[in-house]
Order: sequence, then structure tokens, then C-alpha cells
Amino acid sequence: MSRHGKVYIVGAGPGDPGLITLKGKEILGKADVVVYTGSLLNPEILKYAKDDAELHDSAKMSMERIVQKIVEAAKNGKIVVRLHDGDPSFYGAIKELMDALEMDNIEYEVIPGVSSLQAAAASLKRELTLPGVSQTVIVTRPEGRTPVTKADNLVELARHGATMAIFLGAQLIETIVEKLRLGGYSLDTPVAVVYKASWPEQKIIRGTLADITEKVKAADVRSTALILVGEAIEPKSYDRSKLYDPEFSHAFRRGRKNV
Repeated sequence: MSRHGKVYIVGAGPGDPGLITLKGKEILGKADVVVYTGSLLNPEILKYAKDDAELHDSAKMSMERIVQKIVEAAKNGKIVVRLHDGDPSFYGAIKELMDALEMDNIEYEVIPGVSSLQAAAASLKRELTLPGVSQTVIVTRPEGRTPVTKADNLVELARHGATMAIFLGAQLIETIVEKLRLGGYSLDTPVAVVYKASWPEQKIIRGTLADITEKVKAADVRSTALILVGEAIEPKSYDRSKLYDPEFSHAFRRGRKNV
């Protein structure tokens, strides 16, 4: 029996082909078989695959079929890439694949990618963790066909008053706004909706909880968008970083007060 190949679960980044990691690009270029999320991935990323690589669009496949295709290829000694948009650790459904690979004793590795969360913040030119504003980012999604636990309910999460990054929710913007308001965010809380962050067709919609629903509907944004909520999106003021404060001492520098 031939030796098994190896499976790489690779984050392709948010859309801009230049935002795949060097390691991700290198592995993709060596792959014999690539199973990619065609419904979400920028097809330009596939130019990094070698010319004779087998390409399979998982948008048309069930999880069982995806696993079967990957396992079969690996058992035939192939290098296989499961190519995800963004970073596979966010809503990537990779646990099911990893469980199957472990059951068949197939070696695999996860290569992280740049998430649309980072790409959206970059497009907004915003720091999501500002001293004196919010030091916490809550990454979540609204309840849809995938249920959420009681602790994951947007009303409960909103009570923290932190910066929130809400995936997979543009089509539910009205319900999301209502739940955020019930959780304690005020109507003037800043909101930004970033459609296809880092893609050529990227679109940014800025507003507050008072008007973002109308703006998103007017822009006809229903999917592939990230919702960012909180004072860090349009801060009125913030505290300076202690790390670089000339009067603050740490292991690598003595502050002026201590000289």
C-alpha cells in the first residue's frame, strides 16, 4: 500500500490574492488536489495552484462528499489543500473534516489566514481595541439556520458594551439592530458594514444603530459582509497606549518617572 499523502487546511485570506500568507501560497502551489469554497473565495487565488492540480468547488458538495474526496486523494499519496476563505478557524466547519482525517490516520496541518475581520478593520482604518474605549472584541454571528446557545444570543453579548464583529448577518440587519438595542447599545452607537473586504468591489457602509438598517437595505447588501459595532468604530476620544507612553516603564524601557 502506498504511503498516505498529507492534507493542508489553508486560509486563503479575505479576498485580495496578496493577502494569502507566504506559507499558504507555497502549500497551494504544491497541491495535487484543491477543494475550495467557490461560493466565497476570490477565484484569483486559484492562480497560485499548479497547472495540473485537480480543482473541486465545494459549494456544490455536501460535507460527506468533501471528506470523501479529500480522504481518497490523501490515501492515494496526494498533497491535498482544503482552501477556505478568510481564516478557517472562524465558521470554517473544519472540525468535521479533522475528525475524519484523524479516524483514517491521515496527517494534516492547518495554515491560518487573514480573516475578513482584520481586512474590514484595515479598510476602515480603525483599531478595534482602543484604550479607554474597548479592550474586547466579540466575534459572533446571529441565529439563522444554525442555532446559537443562550449565551451566544446577541442581546446577552451586547450587554458587555464591547466592540462586536458580527459575521453572516447582513440579511438580518434589522433583527440584529433590534437585539443590540435590547442589549444596551444606544441608538447613536457607531456601526460599519463592510461588504467583501479587500475585494475590488469592496463597499463600506457607515452609520449608527439608528440608521444602519436603511443604509444597508439601500445599498442592497445581503451577504458576504461583516458588521462592526461599537465606539471604537468612530471614537470621540481614547486614552493613549501605556506601552509607548514615555512615562511608563516596562521590561524593555524605563519611563521618565523612574529615571
